Amino acid sequence: MSEPEATTDDPTTDGSTTPPVVKRGDDLAMSEVDAGEGMSKGVLIDDADDAPHFAMRRFELAPDAHVPNHTNEVEHEQYVLAGEYTVGLDGEEYTVAEGDALLIPAGVRHWYRNDGDEPAAFICVVPHGDDTIRVIDEE
Repeated sequence: MSEPEATTDDPTTDGSTTPPVVKRGDDLAMSEVDAGEGMSKGVLIDDADDAPHFAMRRFELAPDAHVPNHTNEVEHEQYVLAGEYTVGLDGEEYTVAEGDALLIPAGVRHWYRNDGDEPAAFICVVPHGDDTIRVIDEE
């Protein structure tokens, strides 16, 4: 079986009609996240860019930031860009830093806390779809 040949009039070789998108980091608009103190979010790529399956966002945690224990309806894949912070995952605490990656399955309780003096940042990729966020009372 041979591979199909790419043509110059088709922008992709896999038959996709989604055009490529390039966005500049300096153009990213950040906004405060309602559920937490000291966390902000910027949407890098999502369905508004015709991304067919996933949204990619940048989150920043200011020093002393805290996001309460919560669950999401969709999985999260995260990559730590800068800083160091603590993540609670299903009752366990983990200190994460630049270069670390996390998988947070759908429905897993999680929270974030930046006890350091430096801001922290991470990329978060989620599939499109309903993502009901449920804040869990911390007892």
